[in-house]
Amino acid sequence: MIKNKWYAILPSKDVKKNSPIGVKRLNSNLVLFRNQSGNITCLTDRCSHRGAALSKGVIKGNCIKCPFHGIEFDSKGDCKLIPALGVSNQSNLSRFNIEKHIVQEKYGIVFLWYGDSKKVTKHIPFFEDYIEKDFVYSELKDHWNTHYSRAIENQLDVVHLPFVHHNTIGRGNKTLVNGPKVEFHDYIMKTSADNEVDKGQKPLSNKDASIKKTNLNFIFPNIWLNNVTDKIKILIYFVPVDEENTLLYIRFYNRITKIKPIDSLIAFFGKIANKIVERQDKRVVVTQVPKKSGLKIGENLIPGDSPIIKYRQIREELQLNED
Repeated sequence: MIKNKWYAILPSKDVKKNSPIGVKRLNSNLVLFRNQSGNITCLTDRCSHRGAALSKGVIKGNCIKCPFHGIEFDSKGDCKLIPALGVSNQSNLSRFNIEKHIVQEKYGIVFLWYGDSKKVTKHIPFFEDYIEKDFVYSELKDHWNTHYSRAIENQLDVVHLPFVHHNTIGRGNKTLVNGPKVEFHDYIMKTSADNEVDKGQKPLSNKDASIKKTNLNFIFPNIWLNNVTDKIKILIYFVPVDEENTLLYIRFYNRITKIKPIDSLIAFFGKIANKIVERQDKRVVVTQVPKKSGLKIGENLIPGDSPIIKYRQIREELQLNED
């Protein structure tokens, strides 16, 4: 993982009032719940007394109550009550405190800060300049048995389109790959498919290729956007579960008619289309070995892999420079 970054980890709607939810994210078991004001709290999902999962407990006021022995923890992770000690003997409970994790809600997503709490940034990574308020979206979720870096790379891979998606988004047998051109500005990586039918011509170099109106964009550490048109966008946040498992949350945004009930219906059918394409990718990507990508993993790359190479280079630089 890249430290000192905000990771999109799950939709806001999954965290309901008076109902804690347990999730595994970035190799950690977490419990999320809302306090009486509706604000989200995230704690380590392990009671400090006997190790039970707090996510199986209940919400009491602004506290979460362990299902095993009724011990209560507030939104800071501070132990507030151990019933077995008696209500008059509740001093010196600090040794029972549990770890709190920093989270924020924005864009209908819960973001988790992974890294040093003293280095938290205000900026939340998202494509807010691309997705205006008149867009509506549908969302689907799927689990891939692979490292999140592999899932991300797949969405930057323009070489696979005519093969994996030969009957969907890769129709046309455009197997010759020009470039692809890759740009990285303002923390956004951008590329696009500039592919052609192979008639014996020489592919254009990265320098001579162009980025098309339909383009692929990525913000580190885990959010990707397919800018299809000015009216259709497809966004994915790739959520690391552990070293071999990833959750994909895929959104179909549109403002085709700018009439929200109609666009919501279009988004529903867009979700079905997203699922078909995503399952085509999943079938292949989960077979890749090793499951985690990197600059030196024994692969023989070609010019068409330049977006993947760039992604790996930036990711490695961010891992080495975690400030």
